[in-house]
Amino acid sequence: MLHTETLGRGPDVVFLHGWGLHGGVFSRLARYLADSGLTVHLVDLPGHGHTPAEATFDIARIADQLALAFPLPVQVVGWSLGGLVAQHWAARHPDTVRSLSLVATSPRFVRSADWPHAQPREAIETVGHNLATDFEGTLRRFLALQTLGAPHARQTLEAMQSLLFAHGRPQGLMPALQALLEADARAVAPEIACPTGLFFGARDAITPTGAARWLAHTLPDARLHLFAQASHAPFLSHESDFIAALAPHLDRFA
Repeated sequence: MLHTETLGRGPDVVFLHGWGLHGGVFSRLARYLADSGLTVHLVDLPGHGHTPAEATFDIARIADQLALAFPLPVQVVGWSLGGLVAQHWAARHPDTVRSLSLVATSPRFVRSADWPHAQPREAIETVGHNLATDFEGTLRRFLALQTLGAPHARQTLEAMQSLLFAHGRPQGLMPALQALLEADARAVAPEIACPTGLFFGARDAITPTGAARWLAHTLPDARLHLFAQASHAPFLSHESDFIAALAPHLDRFA
């Protein structure tokens, strides 16, 4: 069962976090939206936070679990790995997703000959190798990469590090990392019919703007919001600007 924390009353919005973290990374944003008249659900994905690990991080199966957990139409906000899951959810169960907000994510996280908008495979594999020998250090270095290039990067990094183990020590990071290495949702994108907001940082080293522009071009109904000074976590580094962009998108479908 997916652990979920729920705040507020009103139309439902489900948040899906990135690799190595948990739903609590959205806590400040969630409180603001809950106070604004929304019901916010913060999900811990398998192997993260309070949700038990599974042998494999099966993205399609997790999307099916989410659709069962939230059978009435909801708005979905997915960041990084969570955005990849959200893409599958919206494509596989269109009747349950009213709108989609994709934050610093991609249909494919590994660079290839026909996909330059990602990191080299070796960079992600190195993270996996290092987890076995320096678990906490590897996670902290990965968080640092997410803030690289943004103003006030140190403060954003400190905020993320303070939340890192707030829901306990994650137990299923390797299966989720393997899923990032293998996933390719490009064929799924044309099947996502719901209105989609794309929220990306122009300085993101993990999901470059090329991925954002590809999604904006490929998704049937998408709008791109680019934060010029942000990197991989614009909702933390540029909180007020992010809220100003996200809130109208959610309000359209509340």
